[in-house]
Amino acid sequence: MPRIARLAVLLIVVVAIAVALWVVLNRHPTRTELTLYGNIDLREIDLPFNDSQRVAEVLVQEGDHVRRGQLLAQLDTSRIEPLVAKAQAVVELQQQAVQRLLAGNRPQEIAEARAAVASAQADAADAEQQYRRTQQLEVSSAGRAVSRQDLDAAKAADDSAQARLQSAQKALTLEQIGPRREDIAEAQAQLRADQADLASAQAQLNDAQLRAPLDTVVRSRLVEPGDMASPSQPAFTLAITDPKWVRAYIDEPDLGWVRQGMPATVTVDSFPSRSFTGWVGFISSVAEFTPKTVETTELRSSLVYEVRVFVRDPQDQLRLGMPATVHLALRNAYGPSESDPAAGTPAAAPATPEPSTQGAQ
Repeated sequence: MPRIARLAVLLIVVVAIAVALWVVLNRHPTRTELTLYGNIDLREIDLPFNDSQRVAEVLVQEGDHVRRGQLLAQLDTSRIEPLVAKAQAVVELQQQAVQRLLAGNRPQEIAEARAAVASAQADAADAEQQYRRTQQLEVSSAGRAVSRQDLDAAKAADDSAQARLQSAQKALTLEQIGPRREDIAEAQAQLRADQADLASAQAQLNDAQLRAPLDTVVRSRLVEPGDMASPSQPAFTLAITDPKWVRAYIDEPDLGWVRQGMPATVTVDSFPSRSFTGWVGFISSVAEFTPKTVETTELRSSLVYEVRVFVRDPQDQLRLGMPATVHLALRNAYGPSESDPAAGTPAAAPATPEPSTQGAQ
């Protein structure tokens, strides 16, 4: 083969190899990192009072770190405290009534009832004897020294004494049996009602104190001493500093690179020499900033999805709205594949639950 022909064949082979390499490289672009841009985000709490009353004092300022249960402000309680004291006294009074019924009658009361029975028995015996004497005199006296009226009076006195004896005996029986179960149940029910009134009054007193629900930072102080508080108006805006995340958006063609739980590195302009560690905690299943219907390839490329990258910030240096850059290291340099579904997923992803979007600003 002539030399020129061999050179031509070699040239054709080189060109073919170059074209094949170009096709392969453009079909599977090499990528080692995915960069996203977003802003620091966190959740906030609008904290109002539960009652409408005059604000007595405010104990914290903007920027203060507060702990769960810490007192932030309180209302004037001069009208609530007497109601609580009255409800407490009513409960104590009813408690004594219930205890008295449960304890039953005292031995002294039973002894007194027995003495009343003995006295009634003596009176009944005496009345019966008087009636019998009067009756005998009325029968044996020829001159009828005893009138019919005296006999009737003796009979009435005897009957009355017997009735008093029976009443005393019944009273003794009741003293020995003790209070009725219905009376005890009624007293206990009244005690529960009084305790409910006391709990309601104490709840009003507790609502006068506004306490932090979580470990947070006071972002806004919206009331001052002397203001009239209202349940519809927040007294404070609290920022939840843990967890924090970066709210970023990823294009639809890059969505396959990202896996929930894959590690991330976050940088901000305020700290150029420092990076914050994090992980992908949430990938939205709904596209945003797109038309309602996607019919062309051009429109399909404009799809974006929200991604939240949680950030560890133990020193609380990141602020709400701060621009941030997210760096995601890609373990598969030639893009995601169905044979490697766990690409980019760390061995032990942090077990942080997905944050709620409610209250996120």
